[in-house]
Amino acid sequence: MRKRAISILAYLVASSVGLLLALLLLEGFRIDFMAFLLAVLVFSVATALLTPLVEKLSQRYVPQLAGGIALAVVALGLLVTALIMPGMEIGGIANWLAATLLVWLGSLLAQILLPIYVFKELKPPHA
Repeated sequence: MRKRAISILAYLVASSVGLLLALLLLEGFRIDFMAFLLAVLVFSVATALLTPLVEKLSQRYVPQLAGGIALAVVALGLLVTALIMPGMEIGGIANWLAATLLVWLGSLLAQILLPIYVFKELKPPHA
């Protein structure tokens, strides 16, 4: 149970790192300070729910998408979060695409580094 809670916390931290990266680097990407925590939660839940759906759809209809599933999920997660959160603005198609890459990259790096340096309980036994 403790490991599951730490895993969820690490996922939320990774999502917040990705969103912060986009927030810092993209001029039109905006999230109100007070809404940031809720935006991280909404984005994390959206991506967690969308991942199996996008994987299933890609296997059935577009197998070529398999390599880009994470990017597709992040793009959809950003869209869902922006639609739900009144305090979040992506700032157009170019920003949405750039934010997708930045959030994906930031989250990926955080998911790799967090188990090594912060949440050592999540580090695989062989590492």
